[in-house]
Amino acid sequence: MSNDNKKTHNNYSLREPEFYNKWRRMFLFIVTHIFYMIRFKLVYRLEVYGRENIPSNNDFIIAANHLSTLDPPLVCAVMNKGVAYMAKKELFENPFMRWWLNWLGAFAVDREKLGVSTIKTVRNLTATGWVLGIFPQGTRQEPGEISNVTKGFASLAKSTKCGILPIGITGTQEVKRWPFTGKIIVKIGEIIPYSDDIEGMVNKWGEAIQNLTGFKYKGMHAHT
Repeated sequence: MSNDNKKTHNNYSLREPEFYNKWRRMFLFIVTHIFYMIRFKLVYRLEVYGRENIPSNNDFIIAANHLSTLDPPLVCAVMNKGVAYMAKKELFENPFMRWWLNWLGAFAVDREKLGVSTIKTVRNLTATGWVLGIFPQGTRQEPGEISNVTKGFASLAKSTKCGILPIGITGTQEVKRWPFTGKIIVKIGEIIPYSDDIEGMVNKWGEAIQNLTGFKYKGMHAHT
């Protein structure tokens, strides 16, 4: 990677607390709590359980199972905080995607390795009204089982001393367009405290998601 490319990548991977200002929070709210929530309520009859488990502080990472492209805005819509996601650095090379992701509070990440800037950005989030949102399965998975779980999110929890908030999602994989034809259920579990035992945190998350969704936890991915 050239020095210019490295500088560009660093500009989008390191987010200072002031980046997450009221205008960006307002933009996220309009997109997720208004536009998406209308669809979730009208088409998918969204039901949310466990809001009382959401910590009042920002010292936690949201970790949800992943079924659909609806999952990121869904998690944002059910939270009372801004949720920032990591996006692969290549997406920031597209001008429109860069603008869209910037306004949604996302930041660039190298999927091959966890950079210092990523850890610093997650730590900076705790000084704002935002938290990190992540999908430990990496990509969308078929419903019925929790598989291909990687341990990067637990490593982040350890490095940043953040707890893990498990969120179980069911129903987003079914594409529905007519009112009241779908059903999405979101269940928010109890916080998993951070520890030095990374694999232990991963397994606690998997077991929590299994309890929240009814899907079978298959363990960590072999290549973590």
